[in-house]
Amino acid sequence: KYMLTSKKVSESIRLGSILMFSGGFLDAYSYLVRGQVFATAETGNIALMGISLARGDLAVAGRYLIPVAAYAAGIFLTEWIRMRVGENGTVHWKEGILWLELLVMVLAGFMPQKWNSLVNCLIGFSCAMQVQTFRKVHGYGYASTMCIGNLRAGTESLSVYLRDKKPGALKKAVHYYGIILIFAVGAGLGGVMSLHIGLRAIWISPVLLTAACLLMNYEKI
Repeated sequence: KYMLTSKKVSESIRLGSILMFSGGFLDAYSYLVRGQVFATAETGNIALMGISLARGDLAVAGRYLIPVAAYAAGIFLTEWIRMRVGENGTVHWKEGILWLELLVMVLAGFMPQKWNSLVNCLIGFSCAMQVQTFRKVHGYGYASTMCIGNLRAGTESLSVYLRDKKPGALKKAVHYYGIILIFAVGAGLGGVMSLHIGLRAIWISPVLLTAACLLMNYEKI
């Protein structure tokens, strides 16, 4: 039977779809349940930090700096793990990142509303690890917790197809618009589940991440 390498498994469309769905789910959860913050990306926090600095409000700027620093820490830790562990262990380092992210999401579900800032930092930290670890689907670069880069790449490919009529460009555009749709569906379900379950809705994400881990192992058989 054909055996997929760990690299190819981590780039499969099925795994990418699960991660995109989880990313959308977490974005809806953090906004609806944890203080109307989109915690899976830090563009808004960086912009608000800059505005606060321009106003001379260092205390507020410091509050926005914390989640940005948490996101950066997630990227740093991921690279440290990749360099130190690599593929030498019995568990591939990318699987290890998923299990670590899963653990963080489980812990976040126990935290009360008054700890929203910490939870959003943990979500950002986890999403940074995920984005840094899983960068491609079927050879196409993508981001699994945000859509702006995917939208840019998809629209660029569509433009190339309309201009040059290259089938490959259309396939690429469909790929990117497809993963954006999966993100949106994840956000939709995340919104429904968050409104009905509340704080514990975040535990849907560990279920999805467990499925991703199992898929990585199954596809290597």
